[in-house]
Amino acid sequence: MRSSGKESGRLAGKAILEVGDNQLRAGDPPETRETFNRLLNEGYSENEAKRLIANVVLSEVYDVLKEGRKSDPFKYTKRLNNLPAMPWETEEDK
Repeated sequence: MRSSGKESGRLAGKAILEVGDNQLRAGDPPETRETFNRLLNEGYSENEAKRLIANVVLSEVYDVLKEGRKSDPFKYTKRLNNLPAMPWETEEDK
C-alpha cells in the first residue's frame, strides 16, 4: 500500500530532523553543535533550534540534488551561522 503525500512529507521531515540530531550527537560538523548552543542562548527551545537546523540540512540537500554537486561545508556553515534567518532569505546567489 502506498503512503499518502502527507505521510511521505511527515516521514521526510522526520528524516531531515534525524540528520541534524545525528550531527549533534556526533559533533560533526562541530558548527552544528555551536549553532544549536547559540540558538538556545538566544532563547529558542531545543525543538525550535533543531527545526531551524533542519531547514539548513534540507536546503543543502535540495541544492545538492538540484545542482548535481557535492555538499559544500563552507556554504553549510555559512547557512548555520545565519540562523535564525532561513537560507533562502539570506543568500544573494539564489
